[in-house]
Amino acid sequence: MCFFPPHCFSIYFALILVLLCIDKGAIGATFTLINKCDYTVWPGILANVGSSGLGATGFELLPSGSRSFQAPSNWSGRIWGRTGCNFDPNTQQGTCTTGDCGSNQMSCNGAGASPPATLAEFTIGSGTQDFYDMSLVDGYNLPMIIDPHGGTGACGSTGCVTDLNQQCPNELRVRDGVACKSACEVFRSPEYCCSGAYASPTTCKPSVYSEIFKSACPKSYSYAYDDATSTFTCTGADYTITFCPSTTSQKSARDSAAAAAPPPAIGSETRTGEIPLIVNSPWFSNFFTGLSSKTHSSASSFIFTLIILIFLSLQ
Repeated sequence: MCFFPPHCFSIYFALILVLLCIDKGAIGATFTLINKCDYTVWPGILANVGSSGLGATGFELLPSGSRSFQAPSNWSGRIWGRTGCNFDPNTQQGTCTTGDCGSNQMSCNGAGASPPATLAEFTIGSGTQDFYDMSLVDGYNLPMIIDPHGGTGACGSTGCVTDLNQQCPNELRVRDGVACKSACEVFRSPEYCCSGAYASPTTCKPSVYSEIFKSACPKSYSYAYDDATSTFTCTGADYTITFCPSTTSQKSARDSAAAAAPPPAIGSETRTGEIPLIVNSPWFSNFFTGLSSKTHSSASSFIFTLIILIFLSLQ
């Protein structure tokens, strides 16, 4: 067995490079849900068709509470908060005033939010960009914000910190102001729902109602084709979703949205014969901090297999 003699150095050097170049974005993302409201929120999670579950579809989150989930690569789905819930402590059956998923249980079991509800939407890449947004297309029930951490690229925060329930037009208001419906839900007309003859970006335009939402929350989706200022990207990040964030804790979520540019390729600018300078990249430091906070089952299996193969080759 060799312990770093010259003929083995290249093997160990190659192993180090492989370990450094594993793309943590290919492993998925960690979602951390935080409740900064002064009341209990019951988050709901819905994975899109073809995406695996995150281990829970609905749960209780007390004030100041938090809970994290590991999303695999290529996961897509939505997260929202239910309010005013009343669940039987024994059977866990019950309903919520806003964001109810109709399951009659604390777990949503594959059901989505009943409008109106503020929605955090994600598509996690596999070594490529993640896409995320905060949508008010189905209405609004509570303030939320998405903060990315440890990624590369534009990676802007987005969300709605304004209490739209206080600014909601009377015709969209739910009860005594517990939520604010979308114009589509109230009027059911194609021009508000971007359907029928209005089912394209050229024919479906902002309405007086969507403009109210957009003015209060400039980075959130206010209607179906509000993509230009509402879709955000980041690569290899983890995400914090906060209910009732303070206006000082966000990264300029109320600023005008900047266009999301694709992140530069790591080590793409090198001279002939040189090794990409990944050490000088912010990705390099993010790799280690991100790795320690994730349950990287696929990466761990790959690393273990690679080490075994190299070990056997040295016998």
